[in-house]
Amino acid sequence: MDEVERRIKALGGKDEVVRRAAARALRDTGDPRAVEPLIRGLEDEGWRVRKAAARGLGKIGDPRAVKPLVRALEDKNEWVRIYAARALGQIKDPRAVKPLIRALEDKNVRQSVASALGKIGDPRAVETLTQALGDKDMVVRGQREGPSRRYRKSNPTPLPL
Repeated sequence: MDEVERRIKALGGKDEVVRRAAARALRDTGDPRAVEPLIRGLEDEGWRVRKAAARGLGKIGDPRAVKPLVRALEDKNEWVRIYAARALGQIKDPRAVKPLIRALEDKNVRQSVASALGKIGDPRAVETLTQALGDKDMVVRGQREGPSRRYRKSNPTPLPL
């Protein structure tokens, strides 16, 4: 049994602290074998384990994690929702755009969601992020400026505003 297999086994253990440490350790390996166990970790009873699983999935960047991370955008814990949004931004899969746009309504995670949409750079998010310019939250406003510039550079035609 190698180190990744030991960490996967620990992720299924009884102790929450051990499960969280295993999720963090799996994140650091970047090993694709960790994807399915980390996806299961998104369903853990401990929010810290779910958060660590989301972070790990983002770092590994495997598209298999998109649907489970989209579900995690509705987690009862805001930290899990924040890290799910961040992970979706790291994966940069366009399937996450619509769910992320809906998640902008959650004021607790708006900054992470806006950032994720900016990283994905999908033109479908431009209108929503343009509306974010009027947001009182300066960080959310700032996220719109990056993706629209990237969109203009890659698309010489004007934005449909």
